[in-house]
Amino acid sequence: MIDFARPGDSLCVIRLDRLGRTLKELLETVVDLKSCGINLISLDEKLDSSSAAGELVFHVFGAIAHFERRLISERTRDGIAAACKRGKNPGRSKLDAETVSALQKLIRAGMAAKQLSIERSTAYRIAKALG
Repeated sequence: MIDFARPGDSLCVIRLDRLGRTLKELLETVVDLKSCGINLISLDEKLDSSSAAGELVFHVFGAIAHFERRLISERTRDGIAAACKRGKNPGRSKLDAETVSALQKLIRAGMAAKQLSIERSTAYRIAKALG
């Protein structure tokens, strides 16, 4: 989308965290947009980077969004560690032997794993193990 934008255009995003994964990436994107003459508008934050005040607010909201992502990540790691201490294994449960056997038969027959209601990545992993 950015490749098609022209000077004077405005790029609208729902939230700033949708524009970049890290604060550094977000700031680099905004600098790139600004150097191309493209304005950034964030709808949730009601932010327009075309003014000096808007640019300042953009940096503040960008920092807050980055902070929030870091907090979520830390909480997730803490939750997984707590679950492990309680003897819980986070993630999907392992497939039972019957399902694996049925999947192997479907793979050999060239049929889809969709019939077993499992993800393609799981089917590919089992197929790879078959050799």
